[in-house]
Amino acid sequence: MHSSERIILGIDPGTTIMGFGLIGVQDKKMHFIQLHELQLKKYDDPYLKLKIIFERTTALIDEFHPDEIAIEAPFFGKNVQSMLKLGRAQGVAMAAGLSRQIPITEYSPKKIKMAITGNGNATKEQVAKMLQSLLKLKELPKNLDSTDGLAAAVCHFFNGDASMGEKKYSGWTAFVKANKKIIDK
Repeated sequence: MHSSERIILGIDPGTTIMGFGLIGVQDKKMHFIQLHELQLKKYDDPYLKLKIIFERTTALIDEFHPDEIAIEAPFFGKNVQSMLKLGRAQGVAMAAGLSRQIPITEYSPKKIKMAITGNGNATKEQVAKMLQSLLKLKELPKNLDSTDGLAAAVCHFFNGDASMGEKKYSGWTAFVKANKKIIDK
């Protein structure tokens, strides 16, 4: 690994399956590092799921030492309960990154799809196929949650320094300052 290599960890938060994808960036070119899937179906306790998400995300961070994290922001669906669960999963993954002082950028699902395929309404399969082509992946995983995590990382790479419109946090202090309204309640 060269010292000029940047590593981006992409995360697709979920309470059933959490997707992680890692890419390296060397000389303005990206290359595939790894895909991970965290299977959470077998756990009934929602707090245990959050603990596992935190521990697995921290373990990945400690193993691969990413320089940046790109995370898919939960979209506002009709079901408030699933929205809350997804937000908690995302928050716990973000807390893992923040605990290691890694800058985090959130991207909407539409923005990620747009960056990868040019179509904000692309299907998971279309996104996965485009990633397979971009990163020369031999095969795609059975579940496409890890490719969604990879898509967040690739979206972050494509956005470079132009990601200023997205929400960024460099640590707990920045997060607290940016979210003062909700924290003070």
